[in-house]
Amino acid sequence: MSDSRRGVALGAAAYLMWGAFPLYFPLLEPAGALEILAHRIVWSVLTMGVLVLALRRTAGVRALLASRRTTALLALAAVTITCNWATYIYGVTNGRVVETSLGYFMNPLVTVLMGVLLLGERLRPLQWVAVGIAASAVAVLTLDYGRPPWVALVLAFSFGTYGLAKKTAGAPAVESLAVETVFIAPFAGAYLAWLATTGTAQFGQHGVGHALLFTTLGVVTAVPLLCFGAAATRVPMVTLGLLQYLAPILQFALGVLWYGEDMPAGRWAGFVLVWLALVLFTVEAVGHHRRQLRLTVAASSAA
Repeated sequence: MSDSRRGVALGAAAYLMWGAFPLYFPLLEPAGALEILAHRIVWSVLTMGVLVLALRRTAGVRALLASRRTTALLALAAVTITCNWATYIYGVTNGRVVETSLGYFMNPLVTVLMGVLLLGERLRPLQWVAVGIAASAVAVLTLDYGRPPWVALVLAFSFGTYGLAKKTAGAPAVESLAVETVFIAPFAGAYLAWLATTGTAQFGQHGVGHALLFTTLGVVTAVPLLCFGAAATRVPMVTLGLLQYLAPILQFALGVLWYGEDMPAGRWAGFVLVWLALVLFTVEAVGHHRRQLRLTVAASSAA
């Protein structure tokens, strides 16, 4: 297998694993979303600690912590990814799998919008059209739900903020996630200790198999990330951008076909508008990438 094909396979594996999470988190019930989140953080920090030692990345972690700017950015990343994880776990354990998929369908559009609002970037005309259609979709879905689709909106904006903080920090995937989980692990540990002392913890109360599932949370968090990191070094960002739709497509299919969530006409209309926006956005992005390549080749030939 060529290096590029291996990268595509690894990227697809990462997004398919992320897309399959709605099948995994409900297995941890009757634990609530906050208890599952706290366990995910604690087991993730242990897993990332093992990875850092096994891959000999301790020097990289120390280098990140030595920079105040990078440390601050990763602290922001830790807060936003915690918000994202909490909202996602809440959604998939409370019958809102379809709405969580909407959040990740919207994420690319939210990311470019944040680039405009926070970084002063300029959108190209077709990108503005895509963002406008997405805004219309939110309005339609708000009418359908009788409320804003807040699970989707929180997921999209928290992950967009997380990506922006990570991009600005420029830190490697393993080292940065290790630092992020270290920042939030004390709070998660304190919450789990409080649950244990009050006798309300579900961990260990429903058999050995249920308890062992909790211990896999760190691996479940780390493996897709490692696959994604390996893919990112082997394939162009445009390819990764296309692969990222695998996760919400699978989540949407699980919500509708596996969990049987309601999809009235108004909801279908909202999703169709989001998908139309994504088609326009993707076609424009691929076209722009090709134009940039042609200009680069032409400039090289002229030189």
